[in-house]
Order: sequence, then structure tokens, then C-alpha cells
Amino acid sequence: MRELPLVGDLKSDCANCFGLCCVALAFTRSADFAVDKEIGEPCRNLAADFRCGIHRDLREKGFAGCTVFECFGAGQRVSQVTYGGTSWRAEPGTANEMYAVFGVMRQLHELEWYLAEAIVLRPAEDLRAVLAKTEAFARESPEVLLALDIAAHREEVNVLLLRTSEAVRAEFRTKKKERRGADLIGAKLRKADLRGANLRGAYLIGADLRGADLRLADLIGADLRGTDLRAADLTGSFFVTQAQLNAAKGDSATKIPASLERPGHWSRAVNS
Repeated sequence: MRELPLVGDLKSDCANCFGLCCVALAFTRSADFAVDKEIGEPCRNLAADFRCGIHRDLREKGFAGCTVFECFGAGQRVSQVTYGGTSWRAEPGTANEMYAVFGVMRQLHELEWYLAEAIVLRPAEDLRAVLAKTEAFARESPEVLLALDIAAHREEVNVLLLRTSEAVRAEFRTKKKERRGADLIGAKLRKADLRGANLRGAYLIGADLRGADLRLADLIGADLRGTDLRAADLTGSFFVTQAQLNAAKGDSATKIPASLERPGHWSRAVNS
């Protein structure tokens, strides 16, 4: 099993964050959120200590969308480092800027997550150089962060991630397994051989992947909302995030990448 460097710094630590995802982001009343909320409007469940008042019951209370969000550690970075531990409540004048910086920092930390994994898969100087560049951006002031062309930087990183993916999947690459951006919503893929498949950005919403073999599959950006991964094997699958697993359905028989945690809402193994 591979362990990612930096992984501890790239996971959310809500205890050291000013509830940024609960105030900086907007959401619409839907199956994922019980109410509407505008950008800059604190969630009604955000307590005075910046903790979620219904954290243990988010799904039962209609806030399942909160359980699948991952800031990659950007929340605590912005709260404790970029703004030196001074919250938007203590300094209201920084609020809007802090929310915008959080959005940029989240993207930088997400890129760091992918690059750290890519270096484990394909140790190379080009990857190390762009990771160092990304880390340097994350240390910048709010003014510099807000002026950053984050889209251009994402594209620079994506070129290297794609190169890594192609190298790792080389022995499995076939036209049949090139499913990049594919519409696989509700697809019946039970026990499918998807080893080394390119599922970058694929729509797997509600797909049946019970018992599927996803070893060494590239899952970057794949939409796994409601995807049934019970007893599936994701050993060695890469560019997978905690948010993707949280959005899917699985059980104790699902094999997941070593750097991720088994979601608490997943069921125990049953005959599937």
C-alpha cells in the first residue's frame, strides 16, 4: 500500500477552522441541503465556536451535501496561517476577502493532494517542481492569492497528472477502457473488469459497480454520487478523494486506497 506525503496537512481539520465552508459557500435546497444559503451567509447550524451543531446527524437532518465536502485542509490553513488566527467574526472587514481566499486555497491544496500522489506513482523532477511551485503559492498573502491565475495553474498541473496516469495504466490501456468523461449514469457494471481504466471525469452517478475491479483505475474528477461500490476493489486506484468516497455507497468489503478513510455511513458487508 502506498502512503502519500503531506496527507495530514491536506485533510480538513474543522477544530482549527473558522467554519469557512459553512459560510463562504452557497447551497440550494435539494436532496443534499435542507435549506437555501447564500455566499457569506452563515449556515444556521454553525455554532459560536465555529463547530457544526448537527455534525453527528447531518444526513438525518437533510444536510448530506455537507458530508461529502472536503476542503483538503484549506480551511485551517486560511484560518490559522493566512489570517493568523483572526476570524471573520473578530474582523468583519476581512470576511469577503477571506471567503475568496478560501476558494483559491482549496484549489491549491487539492492540486497538492494529486501531485503528492503522482510523485509516489511516478517520481519525477517535473512533478516535484510543480508541487514546490504550488506550495509556494499557498504561502502567499491574500492579495497575491486573489491575483493568481488558478485556472492556468490547474492546466499546468493537469498535463503532468495525465502524463502520470498514462504511464501507470500503460499495461492496461485499451480503447475499451478509455472512459474519460463518459456518461455512465446508472450503468450496470457489476463485477466489471475496470483495471487500469481511464475514468477521468466520468459520470458514474447511481452506477452499479458492486464487485467491480477498479485496481489502478484513474478516477480523478469522476462523479461517484450514489455509485454502488459494495465489495468493489479500488486497491491502487489513484487520484481518488475522500469526498468521492463519501458520495458513494460501499461496505466493509469495499477495498479502498490506503490514504483514505472508510466513510462512516457505509454499510456492513451483505450478500450483494
